[in-house]
Amino acid sequence: MKIHKEGYRILMISLAIFLGIIILENITLSNYTCIIYSSIFVLAILYILIIRFFRVPVFDIEINENNVICPANGKVVVIEEVYEPEFLKDNRKQVSVFMSPNDVHVNRYSISGKVIFSKYHPGKFLVAWHPKSSTENERTTIVVENEKGIKVLTRQIAGAVARRIVCYSKVGDKAIQGNELGFIKFGSRVDLFLPLNAKIKVNLDQKVIGGKTIIAELN
Repeated sequence: MKIHKEGYRILMISLAIFLGIIILENITLSNYTCIIYSSIFVLAILYILIIRFFRVPVFDIEINENNVICPANGKVVVIEEVYEPEFLKDNRKQVSVFMSPNDVHVNRYSISGKVIFSKYHPGKFLVAWHPKSSTENERTTIVVENEKGIKVLTRQIAGAVARRIVCYSKVGDKAIQGNELGFIKFGSRVDLFLPLNAKIKVNLDQKVIGGKTIIAELN
């Protein structure tokens, strides 16, 4: 387990604020040790939770060109056939994973290949399970094409709490299955748009693990 680089600044700022609060309480409430100890306990819990937001499990990822692996930790909230209008402009199988604040927030490439599209869209902050969040919320769209010409679109979507999407993917980059493509701070949602002949291997409400769970098999 390690701490993601996106968390360094927030952790340092939070630590400075929490220490400042404790020092101020020791100066102004020196006769109320019970309040000071209670505050230290609460702040320690909050700091541990922030650390959890930025944790990154370390494990080996098995690369398989026939599989689409899960891009994020969370729960499967959508499995349906939809029309993808931004880049693919055809019908696709959509699989969406909702990331709660308690989940790991790293986003990963589902397949290996070449990044042929990457675009950030400013937008709203509807709750992540809202039907229009995929097209109206702040989001980033990334498309990877593998050696067989199969295209998989991944969309990072901000939610009501998550208001900071980080995307490392640029057009022309080499995507390696399981490697990081970005990070969504404090949870939200990731959509996958797959070919119609992809065989879905997950179910609605299933808990999934980024980099481990197989979302689908490609034909």
